Amino acid sequence: MFQDEAGFGRINKPKYCWCRQGVRPSVPCHHIREYRYAYGAVEPLTGDSFFLILPYCDTIHTNIFLEELSQEYPDDFILLCCDGASWHKSDTLKVPENIELLFIPPYTPEMNPIEQIWKELRKMGFKNEIFSTLEKVVDRLAETICKLTKETIQSITGRRWILNCFIED
Repeated sequence: MFQDEAGFGRINKPKYCWCRQGVRPSVPCHHIREYRYAYGAVEPLTGDSFFLILPYCDTIHTNIFLEELSQEYPDDFILLCCDGASWHKSDTLKVPENIELLFIPPYTPEMNPIEQIWKELRKMGFKNEIFSTLEKVVDRLAETICKLTKETIQSITGRRWILNCFIED
C-alpha cells in the first residue's frame, strides 16, 4: 500500500473554471488557516483504500492511523510505502507487527501514487468553494472520500511500474 497525508482546510486557491464568453467568473476566496488532515493508504492492484481524518499531522496521529490500518487488515502483512516525513521516522512511532514501512526516496512525490488521490479529492469536492466552518470542511472531505470507488483508485494509482511488480508474465 502507498500512504500519505494531506491537509484540507478553509483556505482555498482559486482554480480555472468555465463561463460564457465575455463574462468574467467570480470565485470566492478567503485565507482562514484552519485545517484537518486526511491520512490515507491505497493499494493500486485491488483499489482497496483506508482513510482517516485527523486533527494534526504528527507522530501521535500517525500512530493512530497505523493502529487503525492494522486493525482493518488483521490477517494481512502490509508493506506500507511512505515518504520520509519526520513523524514517519520518529523514535516514538509505533508500527504494528503486521505493517512494515518502506520509504520512497526524498523529494520524489511522483513515486507515491496517493498524491494523485489528493488532487482528485480536491477536484471533486473543493474546487472554488469556501467553507464557513472547519466542520463543513471535514464533512465535505468525508463525503468526497466515500465517493472514491475501487475502480477510480485503481485507475489513478495503477501505474505500470507498480502493477508489473504483482503481475506474472
